[in-house]
Amino acid sequence: MNAQPAAAPAPHPFTLRLALGLVGVLIAALTSGLNDRVSDLALADVRAAIGFDYDTASWITSAYQAAEVAAMMVAPWFAVTFSLRRFALVVACGFALTGALQPFASTPSLFIGLRIVQGIFGGALPPLLMTVALRFLPPTIKLYGLAAYALTATFGPNIAASLAAFWTDSVGWQFVFWQVIPPLIIASLLIAKGLPQDPVRLERFRQIDLFGMLTGCSGIALMILALTQGERLDWLNSPLIIAMLLSSAALLIVFFINEWYHPLPLFKLQMLERKNLTHGLLVLTGVLLVALSGSALPSSYFGQVEGFRTVQFAPLALAIGLPQLIIAPFMAALLNRRWIDCRWMLTCGAALLCVSCLMGMQLTDEWARQNFWLIQLLQAFGQPMLILPVLMSATSVVQPPEGPYASAMFNTVRGFSSVAASSLIGNFLTHREKFHSHILVDQLGNRPWLMTADTAASASAATPLLPDGSVSSTENLSHFATLVKHQAVILSISDAYLLIIGFALLLVLLTAWLPKRVYPPQTLLQHGTPAPR
Repeated sequence: MNAQPAAAPAPHPFTLRLALGLVGVLIAALTSGLNDRVSDLALADVRAAIGFDYDTASWITSAYQAAEVAAMMVAPWFAVTFSLRRFALVVACGFALTGALQPFASTPSLFIGLRIVQGIFGGALPPLLMTVALRFLPPTIKLYGLAAYALTATFGPNIAASLAAFWTDSVGWQFVFWQVIPPLIIASLLIAKGLPQDPVRLERFRQIDLFGMLTGCSGIALMILALTQGERLDWLNSPLIIAMLLSSAALLIVFFINEWYHPLPLFKLQMLERKNLTHGLLVLTGVLLVALSGSALPSSYFGQVEGFRTVQFAPLALAIGLPQLIIAPFMAALLNRRWIDCRWMLTCGAALLCVSCLMGMQLTDEWARQNFWLIQLLQAFGQPMLILPVLMSATSVVQPPEGPYASAMFNTVRGFSSVAASSLIGNFLTHREKFHSHILVDQLGNRPWLMTADTAASASAATPLLPDGSVSSTENLSHFATLVKHQAVILSISDAYLLIIGFALLLVLLTAWLPKRVYPPQTLLQHGTPAPR
């Protein structure tokens, strides 16, 4: 028979001091997410400043994300073993220290090595936020704590573009990495002051899941490296990608088998028998992909068609991110009403995002920022309406002692799905653009009358005149090729909106079929309604 883990610490009274500690964990988790997204957006400027070539620089992001998600798997286990307060302080300080050192790395290997170390520290922070929310928050405000956790997926990524543009254009590329220091100092002070000091439980090392840590972390890291490098290395035509995919699959299969039988696992897979938790993990993967319709697709249009820099389309992302400070608590307040079914809120959120994607499918080369404002407004309301019901439904079947298991599974799925969704949309856009380019060129070659006078005029309007007043045929053809490329990009983005609508409808179908009705946590105390299993 499997040995039972030690009992969880006794419930701690919720006080202002504890609330400040939770705010510190929230700041640290948001800072971690911002560091990942800001450094990714600013990679081109950073690469130019430090003199790395494109292929080398691509490993900066890949290595960080692989280390980040791997750390999410093990962070809750170490937090319970060394105590939440002590572990959070060590991780936050390590994260700030590596950020301070990062700009001084003079060689590619040292630069990437520091990013790996920082990724480990950064990946350990978001799971702590869910762990403390599940453990310390009383039922009356539990949903507000989950709304704070949702900000790591809705607020942070959508303000990252503005921060990346500000640091690289106005201050200095070094601040892409130094930006984490001030908020982490504040977070560390709040954590040290507010979180209670649990006893160290070193006896857990007698049952440490070392084999699971090695296989699970290695497997997920290799999978992320394969996803992020696959397109650059031509996927299955690359022996390196094939080796990483096969090794990752084998390691993860062994990992899951080990977790099922281990007495003190990282993932308690038996919890997946609870339909609401399984639904939450499945839907979370789709939610992160659907949310890209508010960030990745507009930025792709403005970057490739309009030639905008990050600072020029950052306000569109802010239109989603900043309102979350009000919308997320408002949605939590609505979910606290017993008569509101979170499944219906999720369905309404999916409907809003479908409408925004249908509007986005009307994209043309004449669109400017003002054409996206209504789309972004629908995204601002739709994203928290998707994420919060998922968190509420999934955590309703998790008891406080099981919080570390749920946090490890939820955050690992979230971290991996974020990378996989970005890879899927990026590769989809690339291949659909190539497809539309070939179709457009073939149609114009076979039926030249399709090239209207207006199109021909626009192809030559921007081309310079030669001294004799004629138009250079080379310049004309070059400009026409640009027009074809822009049209192909627009059509590929429209296809991506359609793909995302399909995923949003799939989320609704899963919600109609799998989870059971859940009620707000505080009403369970009043009415005694049992939580679904």
